Amino acid sequence: MARKSLRPHLNQIRAWTRQGRTDAWVAHQLEVTVQQIASFKRESGLLDEEPGAEVQFDDEIDLRAADDEKIAAELEAAEQARIETEQAEAEERARLDAEAEAAEAEAPKRRPRRTTRARAARTAGTPLEGTFDHGEEGYGLWLDPAVVDDPVYAEHWAGQRPVAVTIEEDQIVIRRAD
Repeated sequence: MARKSLRPHLNQIRAWTRQGRTDAWVAHQLEVTVQQIASFKRESGLLDEEPGAEVQFDDEIDLRAADDEKIAAELEAAEQARIETEQAEAEERARLDAEAEAAEAEAPKRRPRRTTRARAARTAGTPLEGTFDHGEEGYGLWLDPAVVDDPVYAEHWAGQRPVAVTIEEDQIVIRRAD
């Protein structure tokens, strides 16, 4: 269970404490645990007040002003810490970027990876890869997709053609039947 902030209820808790309300009653009103109330009262200095004791105070005094000053100081400190953290992170990112740029400038240039277009530049007659498949539905020959870019294939073999297959000990020869 996430801990609920009791800071906004400080004045109300102070008033209930002066009225002699128990921690259990206060916890029930604020929907938190008794341990959280006791801890908050300890941290806020509310335990010095005796329960049920009438405290004489001027009705003109606004207790929220002092509490607001404390809260404002805490918020300002938290904001300052956040700004310092962001500045430190920005400096670290800048340092890492500078190191990466320096390493990139020193590193030798790599050749770009081959793409489909690079395969098109190969010379005619260079061997291509393929797979001879003898599966459940019959036999098949699967050729490298780069075969489409081969000018000899495009001129003489594109589309469906009847073929003659010769099977030898170390090779399978496919020839056009016509």
